Amino acid sequence: VSEMKNLKALQLLSAGYENYLPWLPQGVLLCNGAGIHDTATAELAVALALTSLRHLDEYARNMTSGLWKLHFSDSLADKRVTIFGYGRIGKAIERRVSAFEPESITRVARSARTEDGKPVHGFAELDEVLRRTDVLFLIAPLTAETEGIVNERTLALLPDKALVVNVARGKVVVTEDLVAECASGRLRAALDVTDPEPLPPDHPLWTTPGVFISPHGGGQAKAFFPRATRMLAPQLRRFAAGEPLANVVAP
Repeated sequence: VSEMKNLKALQLLSAGYENYLPWLPQGVLLCNGAGIHDTATAELAVALALTSLRHLDEYARNMTSGLWKLHFSDSLADKRVTIFGYGRIGKAIERRVSAFEPESITRVARSARTEDGKPVHGFAELDEVLRRTDVLFLIAPLTAETEGIVNERTLALLPDKALVVNVARGKVVVTEDLVAECASGRLRAALDVTDPEPLPPDHPLWTTPGVFISPHGGGQAKAFFPRATRMLAPQLRRFAAGEPLANVVAP
């Protein structure tokens, strides 16, 4: 990037952008792909929750040996759901989860506010929210404030048998603390992102009971292509016309 002397703007096709900030030349605009991955990531978040709650991962493993073993499973229905990170993807998760008839959906973002007539709790209220959370969806951006915010102390606030679904960034969670809680059987986790990433083959997270892992594929679906086109076409027209660009995240 430093060799592109006439570079004016850098357009990403990902919602996350923290890895690009150290390489961004001074004066260059950085635009993220907000909106492109909402649908696919929200789908995967719900799929991860259902996989863990309904034991679909275990049933898939049992198929290799022809083992017919039924579980009386959990459900998203009647659960107290919390969405930590109430941006575009968080709202997309909420729309999908609502169809499963949860007891409640609590929204958490950096700042408390009312949005569309619904309360959004601030980070300062997180401790109290976690105490009444059965399924925790993580989709907050990785910042200095959110790095490691799900740790030994905050995990301990969750009720027994709660499920942590992470489709945000691995470093939002302290991995060792999550492993300890899941290994004890108190909590479960369904993770599309991990820390470290890629997860080494010998990492204990792979074999921790109650943990299901997918390889950071939230946006890797065919829904990506039409949504990328719909975002990029008007963005290019704005750039050519010298108009303000959308989705500017830096500087």
